Amino acid sequence: MIIHQKDSAIAKAAIEADYNDLLDEDGSVRDGKGEAMIIGLLVAKAAGKEYIGFIDADNYFPGSVLEYVRNYAAGFSLAQSPYNMVRILWRYKPKISAGLYFRKWGRISEITNKYLNSLISTKTGFETEIVTTANAGEHALSMRLAEILPFASGYAVESQELVSLFENFGGILPTKESKAIEQGIDILQIETRNPHLHEERGNQHLNEILLSSMSTIYHSPLCDKEVKQAIMTELINQGILKDGEAPSPVHINAPLNKVKVNKFVNAIRREIGKYRVLH
Repeated sequence: MIIHQKDSAIAKAAIEADYNDLLDEDGSVRDGKGEAMIIGLLVAKAAGKEYIGFIDADNYFPGSVLEYVRNYAAGFSLAQSPYNMVRILWRYKPKISAGLYFRKWGRISEITNKYLNSLISTKTGFETEIVTTANAGEHALSMRLAEILPFASGYAVESQELVSLFENFGGILPTKESKAIEQGIDILQIETRNPHLHEERGNQHLNEILLSSMSTIYHSPLCDKEVKQAIMTELINQGILKDGEAPSPVHINAPLNKVKVNKFVNAIRREIGKYRVLH
């Protein structure tokens, strides 16, 4: 199926489901990557799917999708819990300048990983580098997990997924999801064999991603003063914030289990014929 984010039928379905989190002040679906992913989740729900995978659109190699699918399938096969997520770690992110240079880390991923690991370290007392996929656009979830996760707006979505998992299922803050706590959450980070060549969109785009990603950590109730200060210093050094400024909180969309998903699904099913591209 092919669905446009700004299709008025999607907005009407969201209104029927009382899912106003998804809408902007004009009553249209809010701009942003996170909102596009939520539409994908809702359509997967309407289609009765058990898993959903995401792929960034700026990848120049369509054949790499096969590798994603195999990695997702491997992760789901390894998972012990029905609440699971598979996140892709790129083996290399090459940059083309005078020649081809195979970088191990993208700039945004390296920084966001660092502060997510710092967040974990402050709660465990052990330094760690366990998070390597803070900004993994290529990732997949079981619908059981997707339905209970809040999804951040825009580019904050991937890092907020991890922050939400730490907050809701880390055993520090209270949670109402007792079934998920009993069965555990499996997060699998799987490294690709192939490099990831993607579109270069400039520093402004990268700064937007970094600011929103760091904001998810900064505004988490798990984040202590030391990590907050380190984040502010990092963003000032990167030229993204000025002295005395703090990152603004990102918009968080309610998890699907908090909305009338069946009403959304029924509304979408009435329109589903126009979205089908294969019969």
